[in-house]
Amino acid sequence: MKVKVLVILSLLVGIGAVLHAIIPPLFFGVKPDMLLSMMFLGIFLFPKPKYVLVLSLATGIMSALTTGAPGGQIANVIDKPITAFLVLAIFLALKGRLNENITAPALAGIGTLISGSIFITVISLIAGIPEGGLISLFLLVVLPAMAVNAVIMVVVYPIVQGIFRRSNPISVS
Repeated sequence: MKVKVLVILSLLVGIGAVLHAIIPPLFFGVKPDMLLSMMFLGIFLFPKPKYVLVLSLATGIMSALTTGAPGGQIANVIDKPITAFLVLAIFLALKGRLNENITAPALAGIGTLISGSIFITVISLIAGIPEGGLISLFLLVVLPAMAVNAVIMVVVYPIVQGIFRRSNPISVS
C-alpha cells in the first residue's frame, strides 16, 4: 500500500467524521451519515480492494464513534464494509462505460440506500424497533441522506478529479 494513498484516505475519513459529528440527529437519534460521501469518494479515487477494506473499516469505526443511534455502533461496523465492496463492484463494472461524473453521484445515492438499509436492519434487530419505526427511519433519514450524498458527489467529485489531474499526486495501478 502506498503511504500517499493512505494519507489521502485518512484525510477523507477525517473530513467525513467532522461532517458526521456536526449533523444533528433526525429521528430516534439516527442522523444521515455524511461519512459515506467521503468513503464513496475514496472508493472512486482508489478502486482497489485493499484500499477499500482499510477505508471501509476506518469509516465504520469513525461512524460508530459518532453515532447516537441505539445499536448504531455495531450497525456501522457491519454496514460500511458490505456497502463499500458492493459499491466498488458496481463502480468497476460501470467504469469506462459511462461518464464518471454521472455514475459517481448515482452510486453515492445507491450506496447510501444500501448502507441505510443494512444499518436500519441491524439496529432493528439489536434495539427492537417496530416495523413502523423502520419505515419512518427509512423515509426520514435514509432517503434524505441519499439525496444529500448524491448532491455532495455532484459537487465534490469533479473538483477532486480536476485537482488530481492537475497535481498528479499519485497513481493507482
